[in-house]
Amino acid sequence: MDHEIALVVEGMGCRRCVREVSRWLRDVPGVATVEADAATTRVRLTGTMRLGEVLDVFAGTAYTPRVGAVPGAGPDAATGR
Repeated sequence: MDHEIALVVEGMGCRRCVREVSRWLRDVPGVATVEADAATTRVRLTGTMRLGEVLDVFAGTAYTPRVGAVPGAGPDAATGR
């Protein structure tokens, strides 16, 4: 079953950063879509991915992800449950 995970990614403030982060996240098993915005540093993922695997992508990088709510989404959207 598809769900949504929302992140705020500190350090993702330019288009190059968005492309890099989006490329990494598309490679996570189960990710169907990635929407990233440099202006807000928000990323929204949909699919069957697991939060732990999503967060693992950022290990050893200059980016710091934080789980955050997506406006208008259900109460579990941020955690992917």
